[in-house]
Amino acid sequence: MPTDARVARMWRVANARQQGIVVFEDIHDPHNAEAVLRTCDAFGFHYAWFVFTSEEPFDPRRVGKATSASANKWLEYRVLFSTEQCLHDLRSAGYEIIATTPNEPSEALFTARFTAARLAILFGNEHRGLSETALAGADRRVMVPMAGMVRSLNLSVTAALVLYEITRQRRLAGMERYRLPPEERARIVGRWLARESE
Repeated sequence: MPTDARVARMWRVANARQQGIVVFEDIHDPHNAEAVLRTCDAFGFHYAWFVFTSEEPFDPRRVGKATSASANKWLEYRVLFSTEQCLHDLRSAGYEIIATTPNEPSEALFTARFTAARLAILFGNEHRGLSETALAGADRRVMVPMAGMVRSLNLSVTAALVLYEITRQRRLAGMERYRLPPEERARIVGRWLARESE
């Protein structure tokens, strides 16, 4: 059984989780995704969806433990095989859908406002970026401004910057309104405890 200190730490982590879904569309290299999952855990984003339409599917629970420092086991996942279904489900659940892209027209990350409580952030394939379906179906597009000759950053760096900026703005606005509901936090802790007690 987990120790009292371990349980207390689980509660601290669950109480710091914030609303939002990180969506990966057709990621080729599982280790790239796992590096982002480590950032998700660090900033308190608990839910990650993986969409596979052309790339070989992989199970985010079972790959990249070295890259993610086992962060993958503390998050929850959904795997889909249709971008259209992903967008439909996000919109039906009341999420504002934000696509990340290096291309215009897009809002610059550091001037964009992230005030909606329920955000879904879409990250695309390492080489092709997001599909036209994802870009067209998003409510907004956001880009990281680039001052150099290179036009884009790698997936994990882009995700870290975007998730940091969302967290920074939410802290300034008052993070409590962006936390997961208490009953959801309790469910998460219960899930973690059940797994560790197996």
